[in-house]
Amino acid sequence: MINGMIKNARIAQKKFEGYNQEQVDRIVREIGKVVYDNAELLAKMAVEETKMGVYEHKVEKNKGKAKVIWNDLKDKKSVDEISFNPETNIIEIAKPIGVVGAVSPTTNPIVTPMCNSMFALKGRNAIIIAPHPRAKKCSAHTVELINERLAKLGAPEHLIQIITEPSVELTNELMQAVDVVVATGGMGMVKAAYSSGKPAFGVGAGNVQGIVDRDVDFNQTAIKMITGRAFDNGIICSGEQTIIAHEDDYDEVIKAFEANGAFLVRDEQMHEKLKATLFEGDHLNKDVVGQSVQQIAAIAGVKVPEGTKVILLEAKGIGNADVLCKEKMCPVMSTFKYKTIDEAIHIAKTNLEFEGNGHSASIHSNNLGHIKKAGMALSVSRLVVNAPSATTAGGSFYNGFAPTTTLGCGSWGNNSISENFTYKHLINVSRIGLVREHVEVQTDEMIWAV
Repeated sequence: MINGMIKNARIAQKKFEGYNQEQVDRIVREIGKVVYDNAELLAKMAVEETKMGVYEHKVEKNKGKAKVIWNDLKDKKSVDEISFNPETNIIEIAKPIGVVGAVSPTTNPIVTPMCNSMFALKGRNAIIIAPHPRAKKCSAHTVELINERLAKLGAPEHLIQIITEPSVELTNELMQAVDVVVATGGMGMVKAAYSSGKPAFGVGAGNVQGIVDRDVDFNQTAIKMITGRAFDNGIICSGEQTIIAHEDDYDEVIKAFEANGAFLVRDEQMHEKLKATLFEGDHLNKDVVGQSVQQIAAIAGVKVPEGTKVILLEAKGIGNADVLCKEKMCPVMSTFKYKTIDEAIHIAKTNLEFEGNGHSASIHSNNLGHIKKAGMALSVSRLVVNAPSATTAGGSFYNGFAPTTTLGCGSWGNNSISENFTYKHLINVSRIGLVREHVEVQTDEMIWAV
């Protein structure tokens, strides 16, 4: 089956390779527009099939990602000559890679296939998607809707394909047959992608540390961090995991969070029940992933106040001293106190080294010196400032991160890139080096002068 899909993809890609920039962009736009137009239907299908996340948030995600990705791509050159640098006299020519194999996760079964298809076709490639088995129906329907629209535009058949009955074996076979792999999912799958023998782009584990500086409006900060942590029931890898607040402000910060829908667990017995529910030994309990606060409380056999959006649990140590310092893919956050900004950064760094190294962190601060200090000290690819990390680390109209659903984590997270994955990673570039006239070459003495 995979051989047949690869054969069809190569035929389609060769036809598509002759398209000009305007033709390519018309097709790329349509991919995003299909998801935007069908946001409600696809969100409903995703929630029903995966049993994770929040319908309203998935609608927002489907529409938001479609808009921000197309807005970022529409003015970018990706066909033939894409740049000329008069200083270096280098002309850059974009060329397709060929056939892209993309592994998509159960947490983002609609926007990840959409996003990777937009990036692949922007570079005049074909793409074959291997969806998560627990999200195969909604992912396949997404591709079906896209292909119906592309057919009306006269696009080559089989530019976008999907494995309708996915398995680990078929996914591994796909990864070994394509020209490049994009793996968005669990670390096992990412490792398999890097072991496939083909160039690969993967993601690392998330565990976003949230530092709250002393000079911010705690109420506004609480609203932003709760928005990020509660979004889609916490399944976003860039969602806030911790609140690291100054010890003198801690009570005031917690009060602001509680005023906006958070609930700090003060009862020790309840704390331990929730902790035991979240983690089975050192591993996150799969039954809490993407579940609501109310469902998590029910599993733990405890009650939380009505209207609670996020549960707060005070950690009893940093890093490997407390399992609560790990990623929790549900609306639960850990809290910490610090004495100095250096200690706040140390707490964040220690937790990241325990899990999530290379991914993202957030800071709420109006002190540029503190922001830069955190950026220099933390081993992350993104530091989100004064915004909900969950909904902006993957690109936003209000920051300069490339809009994406695949967030590279650099060598810290065993990834090949330390930036947001986008179309530029799915093109080959030939560089034409013209002779640089009238260049004054310095003498050896001048070159080596101290």
